[in-house]
Amino acid sequence: MVIADTRSVGTWYLLDGHLRLEALKELGFAEVECLVATDDDTYTYNKRVNRLAPIQEHRVIARAIERGVSSADIADALGLQVEPVIRRFRLLEGISPEVAEMPKDTPCSMKVFDVLRQMNAVRQIEAADLMIGQHNFTLMFARAIRAATPDSQLVAAKKMTGAAASTPPGQQIARMERELAALQTQVKSVEETYGIDNLHLTVARGYVAKLLANTRITRWLSYHRQVYLGEFQKIAEIDAIGPQPEAPEA
Repeated sequence: MVIADTRSVGTWYLLDGHLRLEALKELGFAEVECLVATDDDTYTYNKRVNRLAPIQEHRVIARAIERGVSSADIADALGLQVEPVIRRFRLLEGISPEVAEMPKDTPCSMKVFDVLRQMNAVRQIEAADLMIGQHNFTLMFARAIRAATPDSQLVAAKKMTGAAASTPPGQQIARMERELAALQTQVKSVEETYGIDNLHLTVARGYVAKLLANTRITRWLSYHRQVYLGEFQKIAEIDAIGPQPEAPEA
């Protein structure tokens, strides 16, 4: 991705693809087709890169293995060891099919699935729904849900010996308390900034609605930035920001 230098004809700035450019130099290429940016949007194009979520990685690797590609070849292509590739391939073992669909596009760590695997299918769905509702896919939050799960909704753990033996109950409680304390700190931090954030969003919504009231601006957006126009209209149509008071009981 390149953009022209407005002060020097024939000079181009590289916006994205630095590693590919170095690879092309090593391969001896003198010319290559490029994408030309016409607008200076003052952001790096790496922000527009869609990262693969762990479930998407699992499905890509599973499809490749189903088509006969060995795990060693996949590991070599991805620059990984064979063990991480196998771990990604087995990511959804013991995971409810419903849960596998719920966080498929979220930045959910692979370690979170290790925690979910310790719960039965019903509790897995409840935990995934809670994480999506809170938009919190951290390992700490998953462990907190696991700690609050009754024994009846847990999968019986395999017996372990030696160094792999289960952690003593006292250490488990202490670790759970640390995780819950850290989670409470995060919640408190959000509560402290909620008021000012809500004010900023309210002002921004009003400003967007005022802009859309200008027919010239709306017409320009409809011709040149239809995606932006749709998003702005959604913002302007929001009735209120923040939780709504519950209706009084009859």
